[in-house]
Amino acid sequence: MSTPVLDYKDIEAELALFEARERERLGIAAEPVKQWRDLNPQTFTRSQRETTTLLHGGLTVAQDIFIGAALRGIGYKFETLDTPDREALRFGKEFGNRGQCNPTYFTVGNLVKQLASLRESGIPTQEIVERYAFVTAGACGPCRFGTYATEYRKALRDAGFDGFRVLLFQQQGGLKQATGEALGLDLNAKFFKGLLTEILVGDVLNAIGYRLRPYELNAGDTDRAMDRSKAHLVDALENRKSVLKAIWSCRRILGAVPVNRLRPRPKVAIIGEFWAMTTEGDGNYQLQRFLESEGAEVDIQLTTAWILYMIWQVRFDTRRRMTLRHDDEGKSGLAGKNARRRLMVLAGAEAAFRGIFWCVSRLMGRSNYHLPDMDEVATISHQYYDNNLRGGEGHMEVGKLIQSVTRKKAHMVVSVKPFGCMPSSGVSDGIQSLITAKYPEAIFCAVETTGDGAVNVQSRIQMDLFKARQRAEAEYRETLAAAGLDQAAAERKLARTRKARTLHYPEHNGLTAGTGATQLLETKGRPWRKMAAPSRAGGKPMAPRGTTTRLSDG
Repeated sequence: MSTPVLDYKDIEAELALFEARERERLGIAAEPVKQWRDLNPQTFTRSQRETTTLLHGGLTVAQDIFIGAALRGIGYKFETLDTPDREALRFGKEFGNRGQCNPTYFTVGNLVKQLASLRESGIPTQEIVERYAFVTAGACGPCRFGTYATEYRKALRDAGFDGFRVLLFQQQGGLKQATGEALGLDLNAKFFKGLLTEILVGDVLNAIGYRLRPYELNAGDTDRAMDRSKAHLVDALENRKSVLKAIWSCRRILGAVPVNRLRPRPKVAIIGEFWAMTTEGDGNYQLQRFLESEGAEVDIQLTTAWILYMIWQVRFDTRRRMTLRHDDEGKSGLAGKNARRRLMVLAGAEAAFRGIFWCVSRLMGRSNYHLPDMDEVATISHQYYDNNLRGGEGHMEVGKLIQSVTRKKAHMVVSVKPFGCMPSSGVSDGIQSLITAKYPEAIFCAVETTGDGAVNVQSRIQMDLFKARQRAEAEYRETLAAAGLDQAAAERKLARTRKARTLHYPEHNGLTAGTGATQLLETKGRPWRKMAAPSRAGGKPMAPRGTTTRLSDG
């Protein structure tokens, strides 16, 4: 006897009929299902541009003020929010949803704090709602950052600023954006050119500052030079003066800071969740300044590397989709798209970013900094974290740790991420434990930020930093001995060369991680290439004798 074949359509119809009869019998009317819509007030027209002040913030201090100055220079009224502090956290927790991640509380609270300050100064609430708006970036992936705009509106409503406009543009949306009727904000090539250029300029200036501060002879000289440099750039951007001349002025200002790089300093690379590793305030317990106060040289991750990573993602996905023959109704799996043209555009965009970065770096006097090769990072990390997985920095964070160990790019790596950050915690607390098991010589410290608990986090970092400091000092002593010099002789030899200039930075050689040891080898001259490399922890050679490699520092 054959088994009857079930027709699921008939079953669904029978269940629907049963439900209707039961609702009628019980007197329960079926309510129409409506899709929830986030009613986002975004009306910002050209006629409102003269009377509306746009608020923004979220990157480093330098980048935020440069972006604001550049956009004021093209006709917008832009105001930069202060770096989020603990008071911003308090506002965020008071008016935000429970269970949010640290960046949400700090950034949302920072906006509410600013608006509350305006209200306390005597400006009526309705006038604030009508004459101010906030511009922020959206995102996709398994991150609550994708719901930031909704979180902003919830907190603003509960704080008494219902109807306040949050203008959203996507990180990967190009010129076709989600701002709806926000015609007052021209998201065109001119807008994004100003935005991205100032991000690059800010990256270069920040990197120079972090390279100078640990080696300055007079405490505070670097900060004062950085402030003067920022003022020159802001004036040029805001008043439409020559940015190139302003950058050249920064070169002279920064180049006047006296430094001595022949000092053993543990180099600490900061990686992790983008906002947590980028912010320079209480959001990460002022991690960068804390490490410098402990005598470390901080190797920051640049926003430019994140942009290159996003370009790599689109290029990777395009190449994968080109292999589809049937599922996407089109030649090479891209219906209605020219895949080869897209790849050419992406290659041109990457070349442009790298070229502008190199030009700005050279003009500002920064030397020997090479942006990461994203294909290489993807290759070395793929076996541990699949390149198809997205969220946060994805495989890039894994690749950075591997390169830091195998290429001797840092003595210690700190991965900082918000408590409960799903993408970053999965990498830092999961995959990276496998990497450190394979490379036991790695000094890796993963910390989570919640806005409080700074003492606990800093004490954990100090324990690992103690080991990194010992390694850096041993590396420096061994390199000094291998070069056949003492400290005084090395300083005299360096002073007679052009390498003693403030803005010169010794090129990474793959043998030593510390800047002091690398400077010693460079001061020694060409014969150093034939020297045996100083040993690292565990007695293993750091690199084969007589080798040197040109590496990326991203």
